[in-house]
Amino acid sequence: MKEKEWLIFDADDTLWDCQGHFERVMQELYTLLEPWVDRDTAAKQLFATEQKNMPLLGYGTKAFTLSMIETALRVSNHELSGHKLAWLQQECYTLQELPATPLPEVEDTLKTLHQQGWHMAVFTKGELLDQEHKLQRSGLSRYFEHVEITSDKTEREFTALCHHLRTEPEQITMIGNSMKSDIAPALAIGCRAVYIPFHVTWQLEHAEKIQHEGLTEISHFSELLQIVSE
Repeated sequence: MKEKEWLIFDADDTLWDCQGHFERVMQELYTLLEPWVDRDTAAKQLFATEQKNMPLLGYGTKAFTLSMIETALRVSNHELSGHKLAWLQQECYTLQELPATPLPEVEDTLKTLHQQGWHMAVFTKGELLDQEHKLQRSGLSRYFEHVEITSDKTEREFTALCHHLRTEPEQITMIGNSMKSDIAPALAIGCRAVYIPFHVTWQLEHAEKIQHEGLTEISHFSELLQIVSE
């Protein structure tokens, strides 16, 4: 079985914490905007900006930074000082070097799966250099035969991934924390999927839970070892 089958892993908030770091910087924006709006309104304004910019800027730290600055300027009526804008920009830049420390049980589980002979790949969306650097900093790259970074994760990109790996959807198990980007499109083309919820989810990734015979939900990363042995 392992000669044919692939275990495909999402990266952000599956292998390491990403959204938690973004949430910290978002809170800094909401604090800066308190002279003009309350924190809930500031959050709604940022979300609207990200939605508007998504078709042009896509995902990643650079897109997030531009949306943060645009929101700060609009909501403050361009009254936020240059000094505070520069400080906000620097806070966003820290996300380019977030530690990408593997989440609990991740490295030990990947090491065991690798030793068992599983074919494993990372399939993640975002900005190319940003995602490459996080994978390098995580120290996990040695466990993966293939890494693919894409601007989005829809049925089209999952189908292309199958072609790149020269395999069929039924021979792929996708593991991730996003119902919208990791689970739904994988199941739609015939892959199996394992959902590992993360404690915080980006608003643009919110989606209803799915009931599907090919889907398994787990609470701890190490549970993968039991699932793949079944």
